[in-house]
This record gives sequence, C-alpha cells and structure tokens, in this order.
Amino acid sequence: MLAIGDLAPDFSATDCHGAPLSLSALRGRRVVLFFFPKAFTLGCTIENRAFRDNHHRLQELGAELVGVSVDTQRTQCAFAEKEDIHFSLLGDPDRVISRAYDVLWPVLRVDRRVTFIIGPDGRIEDIIRHEVRVYRHLDDVLRYLESTPLSVAYDTAA
Repeated sequence: MLAIGDLAPDFSATDCHGAPLSLSALRGRRVVLFFFPKAFTLGCTIENRAFRDNHHRLQELGAELVGVSVDTQRTQCAFAEKEDIHFSLLGDPDRVISRAYDVLWPVLRVDRRVTFIIGPDGRIEDIIRHEVRVYRHLDDVLRYLESTPLSVAYDTAA
C-alpha cells in the first residue's frame, strides 16, 4: 500500500454529475479520497452519509471530497441520487484506481475502507484505515484537517 509522503497516483474518471475528474486537475487543493467496498450496503451508506452531512465543513477546511468503489458508474450514480450525495463519486468496476492505490481485498476484489488525505502538491499527507468503525473515517479526517490547516502544513514546508 502507499505510504505518507508518496506521490498519489493520478487517475481520470467521470463522476455522477457527468463531470470529468482527475487527481492532477485538483492539484493546488487538498483532496480527501476515500475508498469504500460497495454502494447500498449498510456500512458504506453510513460512511457516505457522514461525509455527505459534513461535505460543507470539509470544503470550509479546504478539502475536495471524492469517493470510490468498484461499483459501476450507473450504480454509483443511483446511490448518489438516493442518498442525495453532491460530492464526486466514482465507479471503478475495472479496478484501475483501486489497484493504483493498492486497496483491493485479495479474494473479495472489493475496496478496503481506506481514506487518503492528499496535499495540494499531490503527496499523501495521511492514510486512515478502519474497516468496521465507519464513522472514524470522517472523525479522523476532520481531526487531521482541523489540526493541520493548509497554511501551517505548507508554510513550514516552504
């Protein structure tokens, strides 16, 4: 799996709003990229709702939010519509993004529940892993973003 400090692999996809999305196009902004196993399952629904309900807060903290699972784009879009999700959800049925981030369960071939916080420079700032405690992803993301504002993280690195 990738490590803190690594350059996050670039990817290109189309989100549920029909907008093209690539990690390189988000350079200059902090990105919260979270992987989840399967749309419409209980744990993934809880996790996505938590991110949905805090999307505005994440934006206030300077982060773009992107969710990925191995579902088809059609399934992701149906999930986004049902759950009123307005951040980018990406379907990755060919597992290209999931392989690049090394988050696939070997036998099940679904994504592990992993969240990457990627800095404006494209490097991984933090990695959060909680398979069962789905709320911990949002809690840990908020804790990280609140304790490491962009001005602090990048003024000291300059």
